[in-house]
Amino acid sequence: MKITTAINGQKKVLSVEPNDVLLDVLRREGYKGVKEGCRKGTCGACVILLNGKAVNSCLILAVRAAGQQITTIEGLGTPDAPHPLQRTFVDAGAIQCGYCTPGAMLSAKALLDEIPHPSEAQVREALDGNLCRCTGYVKQVQAVLAASRILKR
Repeated sequence: MKITTAINGQKKVLSVEPNDVLLDVLRREGYKGVKEGCRKGTCGACVILLNGKAVNSCLILAVRAAGQQITTIEGLGTPDAPHPLQRTFVDAGAIQCGYCTPGAMLSAKALLDEIPHPSEAQVREALDGNLCRCTGYVKQVQAVLAASRILKR
């Protein structure tokens, strides 16, 4: 079947099977920043924004994305114009192996869109579903708080 959706602001017509999960379809379409991790919704590696909300794409059937707005890490910024979260993650040393980084950044973006100047506790709660084995989370939290100071809202 075919569904129409918007990915990173571009209209897309996707061929999907009824049991395809969004993670697999996005990766098949070339969005490699959506990482496969646990396939159970517990690691956060596959987090995307669906209509601005952080969701685990491994838990969503692709057919549910019909008519929806999807943002992947590829839509967050560009090499020439990185999003403040991308800059602050690099500056804070919050990127080690990088596997969890796309999901963590998108979870942080959803938080900052909802709460422009969150507390440390709110940042920790927003990142709670994103497992990271390298950074220990401290630098990620610092990066999100730094981005909240840069973003004007």
